Amino acid sequence: MKKPLMLAFAALALSAFAAPSFAADWWTSMPATVTGKTKVNVRNYGALGNGVHDDTAAFQAAVNALPADGGTVYVPAGRFMINALKPIKMRSHTRLLMDSLTTLEVIPNSATRYFAIKVENVTDVRIVGGNLVGDRAKHVGTTGEWGFGIYVTGAKNVVIKQVNLSNFWGDGIWIGAIGKGTSLNRSDYVTVDRVVSSNNRRQGLSIGPAQHVLITDSTFQNTNGTLPEAGIDIEPQDQGPANTIRLQNNTFANNHGNGIEMHTNISDITITGNKMIGNYGYGVLGISAAYINVTGNTMTQNGLAGVRPSAVSHHWSITGNTLQYNSTRYMSATSTGGQLNRDLQFSAKSYAISVSNNIYSNAKYNGYVQ
Repeated sequence: MKKPLMLAFAALALSAFAAPSFAADWWTSMPATVTGKTKVNVRNYGALGNGVHDDTAAFQAAVNALPADGGTVYVPAGRFMINALKPIKMRSHTRLLMDSLTTLEVIPNSATRYFAIKVENVTDVRIVGGNLVGDRAKHVGTTGEWGFGIYVTGAKNVVIKQVNLSNFWGDGIWIGAIGKGTSLNRSDYVTVDRVVSSNNRRQGLSIGPAQHVLITDSTFQNTNGTLPEAGIDIEPQDQGPANTIRLQNNTFANNHGNGIEMHTNISDITITGNKMIGNYGYGVLGISAAYINVTGNTMTQNGLAGVRPSAVSHHWSITGNTLQYNSTRYMSATSTGGQLNRDLQFSAKSYAISVSNNIYSNAKYNGYVQ
């Protein structure tokens, strides 16, 4: 099949470079978190959960009361107000277990940066259940974009599971590193499982310098308020590398930016089995992003194309995806036809891009291979 000019350019470059290389199935053997057997209840340390009282100190007292080998802090149903300027700091080998009717809500502040829960330079931490709510509707200030729900930095063996996060001044979740250069301490082996991150201002979830990050069966939706407004943004840039990351079986819907956005200093990123629906930008956008595997996803009704390796992106494999009815800023979300670049685009500088077995809005491109 004859290739459009900008696609042909990428195809010519492919022969000069090796095919993408991805790590072994590391995600099938994520290490189990090790927590102690002691269990405490935050109400026994002064938490009221009445939606008025500042319960932050009580939460920290409960965490600190656990023995050296850690344990579980249980949070029963209630609305617990948290001062995110003095965040709850998790210790190693500790689990924060919240009832499904538990809400931790940020007390409104004017800060440009805050953290509801901080997982910093520790190991074996689990945060399970409950609802975390930011202060975006009541935030006193107008500047900044760094109000975080759960902030994981320089931590290892962390699980965030079945938590709902919404309305944060910045990101629902951040996963990154402490330090820089030779002192860089990246987060390692972090799992985000069955999380819903909604209506946050900057990102549903951001990944900075980190490795062995698995995001699975989660939803990132309705991000809006301050750029980039993506469902997930992988953007370590010059702080340090991000690699060995797998995004699988997630939904990215109605984000005001892109479903997934990626930048420089990343590699071995697999995006598989996800749905990108109704995002205002691209389903998946990479800006000078390298070694990306996009396979078995469904991307439909996004404002721009389903997939775009942009700038000097290279070594991508784009295969087995359904890319249909995209570019809705310019075309009907229900009409078939159009050019291939309605669903799949490349920048002139991208190279080593492998494409096969995708389904497009215009069926005549379904056999397209490069």
